[in-house]
Amino acid sequence: MTVAEVLAQAVQTLGSTSESPHADAEILLAHVLEISRGSLYARMQRPLAEEADEQLQFLLARRALGEPVAYLTGEQGFWSLDLRVTPDVLIPRPDTELLVEWALELARTAGCVLRIADLGTGSGAIALALAHELPQAMVTAVDVSAAALSVARDNAARLRIGNVQWAESDFTQALHAHGATEAGFDLIVSNPPYIAEGDAHLAALRHEPRLALTAGTDGLDCLRVIIQHAPAALRSQGALLLEHGYDQAAAVRELLLQAGFVNVQTRRDRCGHERASGGVKP
Repeated sequence: MTVAEVLAQAVQTLGSTSESPHADAEILLAHVLEISRGSLYARMQRPLAEEADEQLQFLLARRALGEPVAYLTGEQGFWSLDLRVTPDVLIPRPDTELLVEWALELARTAGCVLRIADLGTGSGAIALALAHELPQAMVTAVDVSAAALSVARDNAARLRIGNVQWAESDFTQALHAHGATEAGFDLIVSNPPYIAEGDAHLAALRHEPRLALTAGTDGLDCLRVIIQHAPAALRSQGALLLEHGYDQAAAVRELLLQAGFVNVQTRRDRCGHERASGGVKP
């Protein structure tokens, strides 16, 4: 069979189980052939080797059972970076790039060497994007999972990004150990767990680490901890930027105000949802 015929069959196989069967099929087939997705179209009339077809069918079967494409290929694009991902880390989402954009706005107006903390770094997506764009900054990437930090460190090494230090710690310990005992952070960013336990959306995320997803009965437990302890770790005029659920913005803004933050605001993602909120320490 030609590549075109195999691709058509793959799309049909995924048609009832994927929201994006054509894109998924193209990505998986390109992965098997070890070429870019765009290069597929130059090979459409070529025959597909039996070994490659067997590998593709194995991946399609796993995808049909709901396993994310990023885990099947072992990689996910974020910002301008190609990251390695495993089931030990949350798959980086495009919505999280909003945090990077906002952080870069603040950092570039500061005009000085910055100390930045990324809490719950996972694959290292936010920390590495900021470190790559701000080579003069020192980024501290924190995660309670040793397995996640291993993935993040590997990404840093592959991308040759050296201005990141790693800390295996929970949020409270990290903020006290790496903030208050030193000069303090200029900027703290975090995409913490924020889904409520028992939320119906968790079924679609069953392949991703629960530790990186859920945070108490209302999904705000981790956000509360970060907001409570961040002021002690921030320098004067330092900022805290947080990703949260589409329906949590008002609650997060209230928590920020109660903790003494000023200039509290929320920004919307590409779908128009209130996705990130932040404030400044007076």
